[in-house]
Amino acid sequence: MPTELLFRADAYLTETSATVLSVNERGGIVLDRTVFYATGGGQPGDTGALVRADGSEIRIATAVYGEDKTEIVHVPAEGQDLPAAGEAVTAKLDGFVRLQRMRVHTALHLLTVVLPYPVTGGSIGDGEGRLDFDIPDAIEKDEITAKLAEIIGKHADVTERWITDDELLANPELVKTMSVKPPMGSGRVRLVEIEGLDLQPCGGTHVRNTREIGAVAVTSIEKKGKQNRRVRIALV
Repeated sequence: MPTELLFRADAYLTETSATVLSVNERGGIVLDRTVFYATGGGQPGDTGALVRADGSEIRIATAVYGEDKTEIVHVPAEGQDLPAAGEAVTAKLDGFVRLQRMRVHTALHLLTVVLPYPVTGGSIGDGEGRLDFDIPDAIEKDEITAKLAEIIGKHADVTERWITDDELLANPELVKTMSVKPPMGSGRVRLVEIEGLDLQPCGGTHVRNTREIGAVAVTSIEKKGKQNRRVRIALV
């Protein structure tokens, strides 16, 4: 039975009632519905807790997709009593951590606008993140920071829509990442649009408007090869 992914409809939702469907051989907990984002696309899985009927908590260290990619497995911290199938719980994520990652993820989309080069890698942390670009020329931290601030200040709405796999194949220019391909095979692909600025496939969580990103600074630019530059940003 697929897990209902509530973060797809509302990335700001931080808790939900749920039922335990199963506990796998490694102790991973599968729920019928969840607010927990599972690791993917450079964004780590959410942390939080499953609150049981007696008020006790099972701390969740991360969330990952199951083997068939339709279930989300909630990975508990070690040394905890696990629930039984059929048990009712409240899935509650660490909302502050999620929001930090949403702000960074959206800022990284805007970084691809400031630096319109092929993306060769990336990751999202708690209040910081980085993208690797195939860039032939030297770039300056202060200049990129200023350009990021300018477009964040446009207060553009961030929305999503879906297209078919075939539509994405017909529009390959939408894909900016060389190392991570958008998930295909289900028949449709999710696009994230920053109004008037950016449109690209993405399964991650984002803020509703760029004003929520706040101030961002480029903290370092590292040379990772003849043309590869690693650009790190942080919320300030």
